[in-house]
Amino acid sequence: MATVIYPSPIFGPVHSRRLGVSLGINLLPADGKFCTFDCIYCECGYNKDHRPHAKLPSRKEVCEALEKKLKEMQENGPEPNVLTFAGNGEPTSHPEFAGIIDDTLMLRDRYFPEAKVSVLSNATFIHKPEVFAALNKIDNNILKLDTVDSDYIRLVDCPTGHYDVNRIIEGMKAFHGNLIVQSMFLKGKTETGVDVDNTTDRYVLPWLDVVKEIAPRQVMVYTIDRETPDHALQKATQEELDRIVALLEKAGIKASASY
Repeated sequence: MATVIYPSPIFGPVHSRRLGVSLGINLLPADGKFCTFDCIYCECGYNKDHRPHAKLPSRKEVCEALEKKLKEMQENGPEPNVLTFAGNGEPTSHPEFAGIIDDTLMLRDRYFPEAKVSVLSNATFIHKPEVFAALNKIDNNILKLDTVDSDYIRLVDCPTGHYDVNRIIEGMKAFHGNLIVQSMFLKGKTETGVDVDNTTDRYVLPWLDVVKEIAPRQVMVYTIDRETPDHALQKATQEELDRIVALLEKAGIKASASY
């Protein structure tokens, strides 16, 4: 199976369906995956298949590598639209995450002040004060909420530790709108034959009610785009994603879809 394991600490730039020209910042080791989720749709594969052996990049290493790359891009292009924390797992799990965010904002302001700073997170560490404060400083605080159904979360997102979706929802509400909710919609069955279609009203309507309570400034809905570790999964259709976007917009919430 083709999986994507990203270099560390800097990769790209790449073209993001949602963000444009994105320079990636990977706070996890370059030789494997470390995440508090083990999603059956993750392009990086399953956690057990890509155990890292290298150490996490230090705050200093991230800062030096990022400055070197930004200098290169300033001289040779392209100009980044966004500096995106993503890569081989959950970026907010890094113990120096808050300081790295401060460094990144400083370097962004120095080299490409028009670029946005984004973090793609599964929200499992937003209860930590330092992570919460750091996410409140950036331009795009993008937090995952694929569903509000606990059984579906265990089946598809597969948290590796204790995960209370209600606690996550309350944590998202605490941002008072300073966040973007990102939600994956897909279809098909798992390799064991369990239906994972979350595009139906059974999943969409309760999720929509919660999103209204969270009141994010935007919702990004998307579907699988690359090969997944569970091969039986299928993309949601454009029509299905458009229907979800229409429901959000009817509720007064800005929304976009990536097909």
